[in-house]
Amino acid sequence: MASPILDITEPSFNIPISRLPLDTPLSGFTLLQHDQERAKYLLSRGNDPLEKRTASINVTNVGTTYVASAGVGTPATTYSLLIDTGSSNTWVGASKKYVQTSSSKSTGNSVKVTYGSGSFSGTEYTDTVTLSQPLVIRGQSIGVAANSMGFSAPLDGILGIGPVGLTRGTVANTPTVPTVTDNLKSQGTISTEVIGISYEPTASGAVTNGELTFGGVDSTKYTGSISYNPITSTSPAGLYWGINQNIQYGSTTVLSSTAGIVDTGTTLVLLATDAFQRYKTATGATRDSNTGLLTITNAQYNALKNLDFSANGVTYSLTPNAQIWPRTLNTAIGGTASGIYLVVSDLGSHSGNGLDFIMGYTFLERFYSVYDTTNKRVGFATTKYTTSTNN
Repeated sequence: MASPILDITEPSFNIPISRLPLDTPLSGFTLLQHDQERAKYLLSRGNDPLEKRTASINVTNVGTTYVASAGVGTPATTYSLLIDTGSSNTWVGASKKYVQTSSSKSTGNSVKVTYGSGSFSGTEYTDTVTLSQPLVIRGQSIGVAANSMGFSAPLDGILGIGPVGLTRGTVANTPTVPTVTDNLKSQGTISTEVIGISYEPTASGAVTNGELTFGGVDSTKYTGSISYNPITSTSPAGLYWGINQNIQYGSTTVLSSTAGIVDTGTTLVLLATDAFQRYKTATGATRDSNTGLLTITNAQYNALKNLDFSANGVTYSLTPNAQIWPRTLNTAIGGTASGIYLVVSDLGSHSGNGLDFIMGYTFLERFYSVYDTTNKRVGFATTKYTTSTNN
């Protein structure tokens, strides 16, 4: 049986996160191309040798990603950073230049990170990073970009909240780089390395409708209890926030006992090519040449069944409405206003490679998610938006 969350009795600090306009971060990619290029890179990692309070911040949904405002320096300059559970370096300078202050110290080390759909390279600094009060991190390693690709205004960089092992090989002369969560724990701000994420489905482009919680969870953001899944031992999924699960559409088995990841840096729900074909056939959908996404008729939408993700004895269902792109935002992804587009798409590789699915933010908008470094597990809970008909 899945284990429920323990009660968190200490107060939380909430950090808002926000959604930016849809056309801002894609930089020439379609939505699907952006996600597939990222998936290709995430898969390639499998060949790489290489008791305090909780705190929350709000986040804004940008249509293809969510961002948080973070201050760097003393006094702080504010940057808009993409929230990424699929990487672990924090960096700035893609749009707004890094401002050196009295707390800025160059290590002289070069830093370089690739994301598939983008990259950056530059120099490592340590500096004070302020997520909110009292979420102030002293001496946090940050990358200062001299060059970046795939990031345009208002995105200034990334807040990396993936496992620390993902920093291996990114900074010269450094085995791994402590993440912001690692340092919040070591500096005594939080007592456990847990991050709770709340997203909400929306039919508008830019809106502040999310929240990051450091050191615990925000019980006002979910219903029922949180059920946990251990990090998978399968590589490369186990390098990330990876879990094992079964995926079923109605009575059709799409994937069975396989590993994949939960990733805030991905928009869509991506399935291995063979699994995607089973889903496509079962729904009767066809591929739209403009967006690359699957499209269905009104009659097919009315016949859609739940897409079920079953992990550790618990099933999380994407309802028919949760499987479609918000119709008011169709034209922003190159679709037609009257079209119905599915958010389930092709990972770009067949199953059996150690990463057979990616649960992007279109899944996470329907479920509260928890990333527990201390206990090496990922948790999910239903929310009041799980069965929303917002799309």
